[in-house]
Amino acid sequence: MRSGGSGGAGDGEAVSGEADGRRGGDGAAPGERTPGSGTGAASLPCARLTARQAIAAVADTYSEAAVPDGPGTASGASSAPDGPLGWQGYDDARARARERTGEDESVVTALATIGGRETVVLSFEFRYLGGSLGERTGDRLEAAYTHARGHGLPVVSLIATGGSRMQEGMRALTQLQRVARQSALNRAAGLPQLAVLRDPTTGGGWATLGAAADVILALPGAQVGFAGSRVRPPDADPSAYTAEGQLAAGQIDAVVPPDRLRATLQLWLQLLGEPRELGASTREPAPPPEALGPPELPETGWGAVVRARASGRPRAEAYLHAYFDDREEISGDRCGGVDPGIRCGFGRRQGRTIAFAAQCGTATRPAGFRTAARLVRLADRLGIPVLTLVDTPGAANDAAAERAGAGAAIADTFAALATARVPVTSLLIGEGGSGGALALAAPDRLWATPDSYFSVIAPELAAAILKRDATQIHETADQLRIRPQDLLDLGVIRGIVPPA
Repeated sequence: MRSGGSGGAGDGEAVSGEADGRRGGDGAAPGERTPGSGTGAASLPCARLTARQAIAAVADTYSEAAVPDGPGTASGASSAPDGPLGWQGYDDARARARERTGEDESVVTALATIGGRETVVLSFEFRYLGGSLGERTGDRLEAAYTHARGHGLPVVSLIATGGSRMQEGMRALTQLQRVARQSALNRAAGLPQLAVLRDPTTGGGWATLGAAADVILALPGAQVGFAGSRVRPPDADPSAYTAEGQLAAGQIDAVVPPDRLRATLQLWLQLLGEPRELGASTREPAPPPEALGPPELPETGWGAVVRARASGRPRAEAYLHAYFDDREEISGDRCGGVDPGIRCGFGRRQGRTIAFAAQCGTATRPAGFRTAARLVRLADRLGIPVLTLVDTPGAANDAAAERAGAGAAIADTFAALATARVPVTSLLIGEGGSGGALALAAPDRLWATPDSYFSVIAPELAAAILKRDATQIHETADQLRIRPQDLLDLGVIRGIVPPA
């Protein structure tokens, strides 16, 4: 019996799910568990784990959550013979799935501790009709999200699904709306959501639980995409439907090897999982980092430019390494783009979580601005203060950047910082090139290092616009008053940070 479909995954994954199921599962009974208790989970590739083994592979301990009363929706239609559509053989298929997996649905919901953090975990059993979503799956997911909201807990989804269950037709497809609503409610409550994409993650499971998560991790080689293998165009590039392809396209944050997944989730939950008071105006801002370059201030405007452009000057990586005890990064703008010239994520400093968005000295591309805006809004929703490191000659202005929406991306970054309820601290660590730099600068909390400058326009371009020759560039730099001490006199920055 085939399942899946929904215009996303197709039925091929469900067929392979039944085939995989014949290898057998742990058949473990519900109850308190510890990793490896009779499952051998720690030694198995995570993409092949059962739902319970997947939980045990990342959790310290877990107990299965209570299953909601009543089959399916309030109508009870899924308890009718062969389901709401009367799909011949559906009851038999579910019976075979129960016998094969020991589960009575395609998802197991649990209360778990991961790295000491209490968490709600949703784990899909792909061998149960391809991990497809039906009405009873929706019941369990809704109950799990509701429990997380009621107790202020993060949600971790361990996804392996082929899509919506076509034996339940539109009743199954509408479960995506239920899941989307629950995810949005938890988002509004300031509760983090993390997703782990196992193999495969396709159809509605990817388009709701997966793609809507705050942090999206994937296992190497996992099939990830809205279209499953049997419904995508025959000439489609197969690499686009992999975890690695989605990472390159800015759709997920990281591909994590199975042996690092548990530690990675633990760190993410330490960074994001602490309950916080949302919108607290008294929340302490992140302190600006100490300067890592020379302490002397530049004598001239052009001298400031030369020092900021020096190849050996400390860049974002050096500042992040010195500032944080540990950190994890997000990647991509969720719109098809990645900018390697910007680093965004969350770090731990003296036991406190601080979000960061750091330019790396290159021209910032639209994807970089959108990633930074995503970071600021996520930190704001979770009540986490933000640090930005400003260092760019300016926004990328090539034709590709214009086609990618440079203006809109910069505008969105300005808006994200302007409307943030959490405090944003900014440090100018190198070049401050016009609006591309200003977009990441906090309006009222900007500092500068001695080896930096900030200018409305590069001195060379200003001279060209004013029809001055090359001998007048240095004079133009002085006129622009771009040195750190000039910026302090003009009231643009709060101060010049001392060296470490």
